[in-house]
Amino acid sequence: MDTGPDSFWGRLTTAERGVIEQVSARRVYAAGDYLCHEGDQSRHVIVVISGHVQVITHTLDGREVVIALRSAGDILGEMAALYDQPRTATLRALDKVEAFTIPSNRFTHLCQTRAKLSWTLLGVLHARFGELNQQRAEYGGGSASQRVYAQLAQMAVEHGARDGATIEIKAGLTQQQLADNAATSRESYARALRVLRDRGIISTGRGWIRVHRLDELRKLAR
Repeated sequence: MDTGPDSFWGRLTTAERGVIEQVSARRVYAAGDYLCHEGDQSRHVIVVISGHVQVITHTLDGREVVIALRSAGDILGEMAALYDQPRTATLRALDKVEAFTIPSNRFTHLCQTRAKLSWTLLGVLHARFGELNQQRAEYGGGSASQRVYAQLAQMAVEHGARDGATIEIKAGLTQQQLADNAATSRESYARALRVLRDRGIISTGRGWIRVHRLDELRKLAR
């Protein structure tokens, strides 16, 4: 599994990885498949081996908002499993996804008996709360354009593929979904992208956004 050092899997020791593999099953999901739905009572934890998973929630008026994108090494569904609660978000495969699925009772037992595993999980949860607070700070204020710029800068850093000075973002989201995530209208989102294109900060195509000058994009977001 090719993961970053800050992912759940990347932080584990070889021993912890081994015990997880022993109690888990491997599953493969095609692009567009749902791993679980918000409100489900399913009881298993998911560790992504490869591919990308969209974390989706819904607004009161029924709109779908993608709040995060998880990739290899990330853990999903741990809170619902540990605390016997319904799923708080929908998980959908953005592309082909391979994952470990761990029954909640086995995962809970591992957390209770292996301190390293519990400590690693706590670190991941702390990082996610920090990520949420950062999103609130960046998206909760400023103009609509500033929220779009902040969103793109964050996506470039967290999910972009760098090729020299250019960072390509392939989040697999529609412009409406991106606009919803930035708390703005689709029309305002399109205008903000047009400004960035005209200034040569980004270029766009079907399913991708390339950031050419990340430092300037960050300045505009402030």
